[in-house]
Amino acid sequence: MSAQAFTVDLDKPLVFQVGHLGEQYQDWVHQPIVSKDGPRFFANDVFESLTRTKWWAVPLIWLPVVCWCINTSIQMGHTVREVALMAVVGICLWTLAEYMLHRYLFHIDTKSYWTNTAHYLLHGCHHKHPTDELRLVFPPTATAITCILWWNLIKLFTTTSATPGVFGGFLLGYVVYDCTHYYLHHGQPSSDPAKYLKKYHLNHHFRIQNKGFGITSALWDHVFGTLPSTKAINKST
Repeated sequence: MSAQAFTVDLDKPLVFQVGHLGEQYQDWVHQPIVSKDGPRFFANDVFESLTRTKWWAVPLIWLPVVCWCINTSIQMGHTVREVALMAVVGICLWTLAEYMLHRYLFHIDTKSYWTNTAHYLLHGCHHKHPTDELRLVFPPTATAITCILWWNLIKLFTTTSATPGVFGGFLLGYVVYDCTHYYLHHGQPSSDPAKYLKKYHLNHHFRIQNKGFGITSALWDHVFGTLPSTKAINKST
């Protein structure tokens, strides 16, 4: 069946269907379906369960790891002030990583079967089903795998005793990001900055999807020229 003739059946598991859309995938995935209940991804129950995560699992699992990292750098001889500075550096690194990942990886243009499938699992599903509350935060298994990569990357430019402190701040930045992201979709903030960030993020989802890549702040959108217009943000609901 050609890509032009393929139609996704929303009543069947989606992951192994979307790749068949080919060049039509990008148009399809950026036409949101607003529904409280998310679709089924896999026919296999185990695989399906790995795609669903309660928001509170993120702080419950990862904040103790943050504390362990911070304490490790202190136990290795650094003062509390020094470790606090390391954590701040880690948080700043996360905000940059958050922007770069969202802009260049999560919004990569795909058209082949496997790249479409991978993109849908990584981020496309969130744009297609932005109100699916069980697929708003990153699954812990996937986070654990990426943590290994980030730890080793941070290790390249820090000392042995500073690596845990910087990584702890980086991981804390991630926790704040994922919890903020969930709140922007399902919370009802009444005052700034949360109210502004909600408008800012919904504008990215429903109006201008190639701008406004920051979640916890608009800092890097300012720096890299991807800031949507104030008029567009104010129109977001």
